Amino acid sequence: MYRVYILINPSGKRYIGLSDDVAKCLADHNAGVSQWTAKHRPWSLYWTSQPMSLSDARRLESALKRQKGGRGLDTLMHQFGEASGA
Repeated sequence: MYRVYILINPSGKRYIGLSDDVAKCLADHNAGVSQWTAKHRPWSLYWTSQPMSLSDARRLESALKRQKGGRGLDTLMHQFGEASGA
């Protein structure tokens, strides 16, 4: 099962991704494994989705990325979310 996740850094930048191991992804992002997230560290987990199939997770990740923040993002987070850190 996969989860879509949102990371946030102290300046408010968000990163949306999907994984079957969110804790490992968070550690990798903070270790500088990803070129884009390395320059915006440190990251903390802001939100995770409910567990879902890979195809559903890809669709949700795409929908969240299209929202560019705002009310649509909040609606999707509420509808598919499991936890919120902020």
